[in-house]
Amino acid sequence: MKSFISVDPSSHFPIENLPFGVGVPRGSDRARVYSRIGDWAVDLYQLQCEGRFAAVAGLPEGVFGVGRLNAFMALGRPVWRAVRDALTDLLQDDNPILRDDRALRERVLVPADRVAMMLPAEIGDYTDFYSSKEHATNVGTMFRGPENALMPNWLHLPVAYHGRASSVVVSGTDLHRPMGQTKADDADAPTYGPSKLMDFELETAFLVGSGTDLGETISVADAEEHIFGMVLMNDWSARDIQKWEYVPLGPFLGKNFGTSISPWVVTLDALAPFRCPGPDQDPEPLPYLRGDAPGAFDVVLEVTLAPEGRPPVLICESNFRTMYWTMAQQLAHHTVNGCPVNAGDLMGSGTLSGPTEGSYGSMLELSWRGTKPIALPGGGERKFIADGDTIAMTGYAQGDGYRVGFGEVTGTILPAKG
Repeated sequence: MKSFISVDPSSHFPIENLPFGVGVPRGSDRARVYSRIGDWAVDLYQLQCEGRFAAVAGLPEGVFGVGRLNAFMALGRPVWRAVRDALTDLLQDDNPILRDDRALRERVLVPADRVAMMLPAEIGDYTDFYSSKEHATNVGTMFRGPENALMPNWLHLPVAYHGRASSVVVSGTDLHRPMGQTKADDADAPTYGPSKLMDFELETAFLVGSGTDLGETISVADAEEHIFGMVLMNDWSARDIQKWEYVPLGPFLGKNFGTSISPWVVTLDALAPFRCPGPDQDPEPLPYLRGDAPGAFDVVLEVTLAPEGRPPVLICESNFRTMYWTMAQQLAHHTVNGCPVNAGDLMGSGTLSGPTEGSYGSMLELSWRGTKPIALPGGGERKFIADGDTIAMTGYAQGDGYRVGFGEVTGTILPAKG
């Protein structure tokens, strides 16, 4: 497959990808839905106004002229696929409709750096899973010892907690170090102040497309029909606040001050060539969590840390394929009790740590609770994130001469406001 638009092989956005996102073009105050190819954003609202999606059944007029993807996502996978197929056809090198019409190209194609990207959807609810066995084992070993690393339920169900949708932000949004209660191990009482143990968590997340009603369930076999696509996610964490507050109900203020996601939503159709088996599940899950299709994708994940005024340093290399519980299993478990899901709901993977030290997906693991500081080129070290540090995450699946990628999700930690 080849487009008439030249795309560098290292780009995350070849014709094989064509993700969806929402942005505001420079000089305008009106957000609309875009796709992306190479260095160009493709204005889907303008294409629809030009009648180029007329053959897509069930696509309402103006659905791409709004500042969120929710209405489009709610239409279901057959419509998502038909739009993407129509766009793929328009961008092919042997299709003259866009290729040979300069005026149309100028209305439809916008330099990507002239579009300010926004949150792709209105996030109604946000759930974060805990689905990397390596991460769960590492954290459990630190706090309970290797013999009790995994809690008794972990190998039987996708553990999760409900987060705060109001603090989900798009890539490039900087966050202040949170304030809260912490308690030192040797202290008699807690104190109030800024977190001293700021951390990132390398994650992916998926956005729910077509939803369900109260009382309905989604099977593992049908789950991917409800998954619109994936983004990168940084689940920022204040470890000292989290440690003091999480007993007995789990994370609260140590997590909900900010969660960053990348702006481009990559479809499962784009990722299909990179589908692969995930880790063996032993013991076998209960019947409602069993599925036949491979549920993992071979997606390379990387994290860099850039101290203020200094170049970024690669500190983690991991892969999505290590996730123990699949997205289909996560969604099936989420709804097995009849809990409804809606278009725009965000479901985080949990920290994606690999089997080696360099693949650990958090500072907590990389520095092993601060006992193994990370040395920085040019001097200095990090046990956790300092004010002024910028964390950037990227991810891509490598094809034959092309990449299907997510771009990146970035954020800088600013000093506390309190």
